[in-house]
Amino acid sequence: MTILLLIRHASNDYLKENKLAGLTPGVHLNAQGQREADALARRVNHIGLYAIYASPLERALETAQAIAQCQHLEIKIREELGETRLGEWTGKTIKELEGTDAWKQIQTAPAEFRFPGGESLRETQARMVGAIDAIIAAHANQVVAIVSHADPIKAALAHYLKMDLNNFQRLVISPASVTVLFFNEHGATLFRLNDSDKLPEFKPEPKKKENAKG
Repeated sequence: MTILLLIRHASNDYLKENKLAGLTPGVHLNAQGQREADALARRVNHIGLYAIYASPLERALETAQAIAQCQHLEIKIREELGETRLGEWTGKTIKELEGTDAWKQIQTAPAEFRFPGGESLRETQARMVGAIDAIIAAHANQVVAIVSHADPIKAALAHYLKMDLNNFQRLVISPASVTVLFFNEHGATLFRLNDSDKLPEFKPEPKKKENAKG
């Protein structure tokens, strides 16, 4: 069994201002976010992570760095774990978008929605799932962490939980939260969702050898 910690980055000023950061460069953790990241690192410090992967965006890297320093790990950057490409919506506030037909669609029927000049949520889901599947395959019977963003995490969860992507907005992924999935030959099992408390110490059990016959 492989255990995956799906972690959302901590708070930043774009979140505080209800702005959509998207791929905007230079969005760093603010003071609150740094406190959240430090607390997160303490919450998972007793878990022996084998590896930590992260989106290339600063807010994700800085969150991952807090964990990596405690665990003495090198962060592995994966472009596929990045935020949804928001296109023309990048930098806009939620207040600017609320009430528009496009905003209503992404809240009620997001599966076929494409951000103007950006990507669709199905494309976000496909690249996230592809990256996660590759990471899981590379880490049999280990505990690994991924630091990413809210919508990509929710889209990936919809896939592994066999949810219709149109329902992914029913999932809540808060800043600096941890969602835990167990992966085995039968697929994924959700153990924790949007957790902000101390997690148990995970110890994946290696596969048992089959009894010799004859």
